[in-house]
Amino acid sequence: MADTSFDVLTIGNAIVDVLTPVEEAFITEQGMTKSIMHLIDAERSEYLYETMPDDRRQISGGSAANTAAGVASLGGRAAFIGKVAADPLGDTFEEDLRRVGVHYATSRLRNGPATARCMIFVTPDGERTLNTYLGACQQLTEADIIEDEIGAAGITYMEGYLWDPLEAKKAFVRAAHYAHKHERAAAITLSDPFCVNRYRDEFLDLLRSKTIDYVFANVDELKALYQTDNLQDAVREIAKDAELAAITMGADGAMCVFDGEIVTVPAFPVDRIVDATGAGDLFASGFMLAVGRGQSFEMALKSGCLAASEVISHIGARPVVDLQQLAREHNISL
Repeated sequence: MADTSFDVLTIGNAIVDVLTPVEEAFITEQGMTKSIMHLIDAERSEYLYETMPDDRRQISGGSAANTAAGVASLGGRAAFIGKVAADPLGDTFEEDLRRVGVHYATSRLRNGPATARCMIFVTPDGERTLNTYLGACQQLTEADIIEDEIGAAGITYMEGYLWDPLEAKKAFVRAAHYAHKHERAAAITLSDPFCVNRYRDEFLDLLRSKTIDYVFANVDELKALYQTDNLQDAVREIAKDAELAAITMGADGAMCVFDGEIVTVPAFPVDRIVDATGAGDLFASGFMLAVGRGQSFEMALKSGCLAASEVISHIGARPVVDLQQLAREHNISL
């Protein structure tokens, strides 16, 4: 067992986010589908970066890394596993995570693709359109999964975006194996309907084989998983397949499903949605930290919704205030 223990360890694509506000016309002009994540190659990545306005912001990102940062901001002990290259953007990624208190020790990729980056275009309604060059983050392998790190984490949480390269899939399954070996929980976020539509059968197998214990999804992802337009039908199915499911419902709040019971809470009000980037990632931060520390599901849902409400109130997928203090102000126990 490692001498450092973590409330939550996350595994995912290590990406540097580059964010900028744009008008709706820009999305159309560039041939993008609004609110969707587009996978792009290195050439497209360079082109889009050059077209971005000068007021772009650069910060370490990636879904699972955002979740780890959220756990740390809430006062939890967080760790992240993900691959960056030995290049300046890799330096940025590592420095940012360590600065916010996330343990990060994955070895750097040398003589390979550059560090991944995601250009995020935010329209006036707060919706984000993502263009992602995966680069080095796709080079994660089983060798990067350290048993002592996994065994020291209360919950190991992995992103569906990672479920693409064969070696990353092997790493994903090995991490779940180590978690169960040490009697810890393994979790997945479905990440995006795009991921679900590509890997529906494999995601279902992860749940039904009990490789994964907890599943995180939004309404669209859950409906896609069970190929239904009826949320109630999808909830009924996930109750059979997952030990615990946490489902975000946007302005309608969130629900969790456990042992046949459904618990729901409303969303925390926000004056204006500035940028929806990271809402699901931060929800997972609050929910997992509360569950891992023995709080009720209602408290866990409130914690998740509070963290999500903070991150959508500003540009960027990381909190800009102390979430632990914010939770105290709202009488949320962690």
